Amino acid sequence: MKELTIIIPVYNEKKTILKIIDKIKNLKKLSKQIIVVDDYSIDGTREILLKNKNKIDLLLLHKKNQGKGAAIQTAQKHVKGKYVIIQDADLEYNPRDYFKLIKPIKEKNFMVVYGSRVLNKKRYGAKGFTSKARILGNHILTIFSNILNNQNLTDAHTCYKVFSSKVFNKIILKENGFEFCPEITTKVAKLNLKIEELPISYIGRTYNDGKKIKAIHALGALLSLVRYRFFR
Repeated sequence: MKELTIIIPVYNEKKTILKIIDKIKNLKKLSKQIIVVDDYSIDGTREILLKNKNKIDLLLLHKKNQGKGAAIQTAQKHVKGKYVIIQDADLEYNPRDYFKLIKPIKEKNFMVVYGSRVLNKKRYGAKGFTSKARILGNHILTIFSNILNNQNLTDAHTCYKVFSSKVFNKIILKENGFEFCPEITTKVAKLNLKIEELPISYIGRTYNDGKKIKAIHALGALLSLVRYRFFR
């Protein structure tokens, strides 16, 4: 069994997809399974992946654009690692953080670990990090998540979410878009599992660079929080 499964949902990331895969491949002393799910990219990303299939363990192709949550659902049934992490296809998050993120699961009996951008005091809010609006939006969403789920997180909507595969495979995801993020956090809370948080590296990008999350997604996240906390 591989130690870590890395799930990479990708949509229109031709400039960065091979760079992030190479960063992961270059990690030493880590047995890993790389699963890439192309969510019907139309910018040449899919063609790049097909030409470089030898660099990944499994390439899954959507026949239409469905969303990040759908890509994670597609990958879920193919997980073979002891631990699972979600990795964006851009370069905002650094795979070198994998080692410390899986450590609490390996050594402290945690089942879920989140990498917190907020706990990285040197980078969070720094010039060029990300917009003040996104920082405020993330803060508000995290507060709502904590209130509804009785948690004490600093960064509920981080990309870096790590699970033991046993827990990950118990979670049945329904949301196809970015709303999967509050869905999965709420479902972890309903399993009565404590989430460990650790500071991670993060370099935010702009919409000109290809950032995809917009203000409308924040509203969807709030609705998803309420829906999965009280009605599902």
